Amino acid sequence: MTTITHRRASAGLILCLAWPAAALELPQGARMLTETTSEQSSYRLPTGPWQDEGGIPSARVEGAVTRQAWRIDGQSATTLQLLAPLRAQLLSDGFEVVFECAASVCGGFDFRFETEVLPGPAMYVNLTDYRFLSARRTGADAEAVSLLVSRTSSAGFVQIIRVGTGEEAPDPVTATLPTDPAPEPGSLARELERAGHVVLPDLDFASGSSDLGDGAVESLDRIADYLQANPQRQIVFVGHTDATGSLDANIALSRRRAEAAVRYLDRRHGLDGSRVSAEGVGYLAPLASNLSDEGRRRNRRIEAVLSSTE
Repeated sequence: MTTITHRRASAGLILCLAWPAAALELPQGARMLTETTSEQSSYRLPTGPWQDEGGIPSARVEGAVTRQAWRIDGQSATTLQLLAPLRAQLLSDGFEVVFECAASVCGGFDFRFETEVLPGPAMYVNLTDYRFLSARRTGADAEAVSLLVSRTSSAGFVQIIRVGTGEEAPDPVTATLPTDPAPEPGSLARELERAGHVVLPDLDFASGSSDLGDGAVESLDRIADYLQANPQRQIVFVGHTDATGSLDANIALSRRRAEAAVRYLDRRHGLDGSRVSAEGVGYLAPLASNLSDEGRRRNRRIEAVLSSTE
């Protein structure tokens, strides 16, 4: 994985933010095309979609601002598949998503040209195929982050803007996803509400398989109970694989695993595609090292992501 590292700067004027000790990871082969750092600067962090009156709602944050653009050649991942592992890393590092949108939901042309975008050719934005995310972390290690992801037919593009302040730079480390055991089924609803996503601990796939079998799956039954008790909620099942095989094959396999969870809820609980959907990110967001049998087993999983609260 490619590691993004940062350094600290002096205190901000409006929001006191601190650089994290952990770094974001991008897929292997990612190349940083540009980076700028302003020790004392400000950034308008978008907090909602573009509106006819008022444009993009935003929060002004000040401090050290680092802007980066990355290119990932030779891949066919969707913008969601590019964004999902980065979102997962931010959530695992204590961030809360403030705002997330895709293309037309963001405001299409108007959002793209009103928010800050690094100039080409370092950053490319397809007006019909991009995703944006704002996140914040509060407390002693407070920070603000925005991610903008788009793609061409042969390459992905990621813009990362981070705002933070502090005294001295921590030793850069590689960000890792949580290694703690997945929560028990009884805590699935609480974890969904707290973190926005949860690993379904009893969906255990053999290598290369997307078969759930014919028996009951307690975690999916709990998800069904949660959705029935909260009719305004929607869930995206995100499939994951180990790193055996090509990325394209693993993305397809991970989506089939997620689709198996969707079919289970439809078959057993009558929850159709209007409430649940499926995506796959292959091996792009591991929970553990793929160098061991146990690590590969843990990486073959399904996560439930809370995608709507309205």
